[in-house]
Amino acid sequence: MNYLEFEKPLAEIEGKAEELRALGRANKEMDVEKEAAALDKKADTLLKDLYKGLTPWQKCLVARHPDRPHCRDYIEQLFTDYMPLAGDRNFADDHAVMGGLARFNDLPVVVIGHEKGNDTKSRIEHNFGMARPEGYRKAIRLMDLADRFKLPVITLVDTPGAYPGKGAEERGQAEAIARATEKCLAIGVPLISVVIGEGGSGGAVAFATANRVAMLEHSIYSVISPEGCASILWKDAEKMREAAEALRLTAQDLHKLGVIDRIVKEPLGGAQRSPKETLEAVGAAIAAMLKDLSGKKPDVLVRDRRQKFLDMGSKGLAA
Repeated sequence: MNYLEFEKPLAEIEGKAEELRALGRANKEMDVEKEAAALDKKADTLLKDLYKGLTPWQKCLVARHPDRPHCRDYIEQLFTDYMPLAGDRNFADDHAVMGGLARFNDLPVVVIGHEKGNDTKSRIEHNFGMARPEGYRKAIRLMDLADRFKLPVITLVDTPGAYPGKGAEERGQAEAIARATEKCLAIGVPLISVVIGEGGSGGAVAFATANRVAMLEHSIYSVISPEGCASILWKDAEKMREAAEALRLTAQDLHKLGVIDRIVKEPLGGAQRSPKETLEAVGAAIAAMLKDLSGKKPDVLVRDRRQKFLDMGSKGLAA
């Protein structure tokens, strides 16, 4: 278990409980279970207290936890007959974006998502989930395919933001993001998006301009990272905690503002503590959102999607 900085007291208690049990396994005559169980109870209480009142910055840390389920995990567990499609038919295949044809509850769909990777080698291969222009152009190609064959589109968002490198800018990063966002608004099929970790800037909006947008309870969705915001406003990246407060980037804030439609509850301690439970909860949310949109005509889906974004923020302002 990888512990976050605010979980250090919890790490000490759970570590002591495990040490006791290790002693008990080494020496069968020692009865340590009672003490270990008391520590477990103390750890459970502390875990509830910690996650009952997470600050926005702490939610950022949870959203970035390396052990959270990633796009590949969701595709493997929630979808069947997955057939990946690669490349943008223009430059290259961007491994930060994965997608293809699949079945969700036996319904043919197109699934697209950011993949960060789960170890050093795979994170480098997937560029830490930061897509280049060819990644967004691949997504556009997949959305075109979905529109042609009347297949719902499901996107899984988990990116710090679009890749800011020189090569990406030379190949039209901003234009690719804008066209992906435009394509989201134009397709006449149900489009559902779930922010499963980080929803960073235009890199996330390009996949999340959807009929229904859901966020995991401890995920984040923002125009810029707290560190980037702090660097611009205060010339000091260390003020990221204040920036996280100001950005209103939590699922709870965004639901109040009408930016998202649904919050998917996470297991106590975050998705990383019970990936299976998280995957099931996201699957249930996707099924419910698909049901809401089933039977709607293409022009209605397009009109409602556009109106949703034109109205963005009015809910929070009215309150």
